[in-house]
Amino acid sequence: MKDVLQQTQTWHDAGQAMAVATVVDTWGSAPRPVGSKLVATADGRFAGSVSAGCVEGAVLEQCEKAIRTGQAALLTYGVADEEAWEVGLACGGTIRVWVEPFSVWQPIFPALAEGLHANRSLAVVSPLRDSGPSPKQLILLADTDEAEAAPSLVDAVRTMVARDRSGVIAVDGEPVFVEVHPSPPRLIIVGGVNIAEPLIDLARALSFETVLVDPRQAFASHERFPNAGRIINGWPDEVLPDLALDERAYVVVLTHDPKIDDPALQAALPSRAAYVGALGSRRTAQKRRDRLVAAGMSEETLNRLHAPIGLPLGGQSTGEIALSILAEIVQLRNNRG
Repeated sequence: MKDVLQQTQTWHDAGQAMAVATVVDTWGSAPRPVGSKLVATADGRFAGSVSAGCVEGAVLEQCEKAIRTGQAALLTYGVADEEAWEVGLACGGTIRVWVEPFSVWQPIFPALAEGLHANRSLAVVSPLRDSGPSPKQLILLADTDEAEAAPSLVDAVRTMVARDRSGVIAVDGEPVFVEVHPSPPRLIIVGGVNIAEPLIDLARALSFETVLVDPRQAFASHERFPNAGRIINGWPDEVLPDLALDERAYVVVLTHDPKIDDPALQAALPSRAAYVGALGSRRTAQKRRDRLVAAGMSEETLNRLHAPIGLPLGGQSTGEIALSILAEIVQLRNNRG
């Protein structure tokens, strides 16, 4: 919805009748990913795309029908020899498209638009029922205490948001489409050390928001790290709890100073952060682990810690070490670890 939000908002404010088409499943070499959207008005205007143009005409016809009848439809488009250049996919893939009147989006649209504008992690849950469109559920992950969703659904949504993967899942035996809109991933770096500079630059290239935390102003300043998105001069055990460490947060601890590193890990490891890693040799990692156990941290919590940090790429320079750290994070994000 993000890519068509502005145009949808304009048509919504003008009172236009609309329909929404969403790619809910793909097989093979599909032209557009799951979650791709097309929004169409009753007079044939549209924004977005569900293919590379191969099936848009047929989808627009279904959108017009959805506006007219108020009914939803689950459509499948693949390749057939006689149809490949009409309503099939020339790329050889197959897509499934859910077409529904915009009226089912109406109750959640204001909160959805607000959440998307604020870059909040959220998901829209849509039952795929042959009987027609059903009410949607908006799950704002920061507000799960107030959510009406079942805990099992919230857990599934959290996992999908962390992986940035929309898709169809079963809820009480019924298929539902979960469309995820994660907040931007955040790399929280504890320690204004030399490795932090290439780490910030690489993270920015991968569209991470970056936050540098260090109580020592001489170490963490905009003069030393001009590309850091945010610099906080404070003790990590006081700062990290206020940063809402969720499934889109990745924490790296770099100082080698137990007075800074240990409190940072005590704050980060019990959180929902997707990744927590700490710099240091295996010997340093074992000493750190012993200190944290002595401080009362459980083995289960400690097992979340990536230490030594990074993939074993064999690099020695600060840039190579930064690359190994980001490579491990990307591996984890893509569920390859």
